[in-house]
Amino acid sequence: MATLILNSPTKEEKKIFSGLSAEPVTDLLQVDINTKFKLGDKITAEQKAFFDKYGFIHFKNVFTKEEIAEIKNELRNAQQRLIAEKRTKVNGVPLKFGYDLDDKLIVQRLPFSNLFSPVIARQINRPELKTLLSLVKDSRVGEIEKDGVVANHYVNKPNSTFKSMGWHTDGLRDIFYLQKPKPMLNVGIHLDDNPKHFGGLRIIPGTHTQSIFGMLFRKKYFISNKPDKNEIAVETEEGDLTIHDGRLWHRAEAPAVSARGERRVIYFPIISGKYQPKNENSSTPAYLRLMKNINPF
Repeated sequence: MATLILNSPTKEEKKIFSGLSAEPVTDLLQVDINTKFKLGDKITAEQKAFFDKYGFIHFKNVFTKEEIAEIKNELRNAQQRLIAEKRTKVNGVPLKFGYDLDDKLIVQRLPFSNLFSPVIARQINRPELKTLLSLVKDSRVGEIEKDGVVANHYVNKPNSTFKSMGWHTDGLRDIFYLQKPKPMLNVGIHLDDNPKHFGGLRIIPGTHTQSIFGMLFRKKYFISNKPDKNEIAVETEEGDLTIHDGRLWHRAEAPAVSARGERRVIYFPIISGKYQPKNENSSTPAYLRLMKNINPF
């Protein structure tokens, strides 16, 4: 396992830590970057320190197998409804269509999935997930902002439109609209087991502290998907929860055909700043008009 060497907490960090937990701050000089945590009724000082240094954190077994099965079923029902209605957008955000391993038409990227499933809407609001709000000051779950709860279904086959995703930061949207990137977290609920050799999420730890120049030019947005010498693979199991800072460089490697050939995950944002809800009259952001897609209708 890789180990990164951390600096001792600053006076300011210690003040932050003391407000999060009554427990003493643990020794942060050597923390294994592959550490996986347990989510409780509060974010501990150790968890906050880890997240602040690396820009991501991984919680194990937050959802049961039964809860994950229920979410998958809800997504199938929502997908069937949207295809039957020949919907191409939700709140101005395009649906991304493709084909599954059996050549059946599916929605490979489904924004605002929470609007079509009371189960998903309830799960993202469960009490222990509310503790994540302490990672960003004055924040909220963006249920009807940005793209809401996004369901991604990566499929690695020739007629898939969503096999992988190149290097990017989630803060690009703010820069696109000539705004300073606001604090934002992307929370992932993982619906499949995904060891490193299956493909999956790759991140460059610590890049959430980079300059605006670094956010813009460190990588070729969405074009480059080459491994980086400093990247790590976030190996997840069904029911795990991951959180990454919106300024962190990350990519999604295509699921290995030799393994399963598909990977499913849902993401929802934790955001701050001005409340900006979307509705069916919302316009399509310019960058989403360039998204690779097919017209199945």
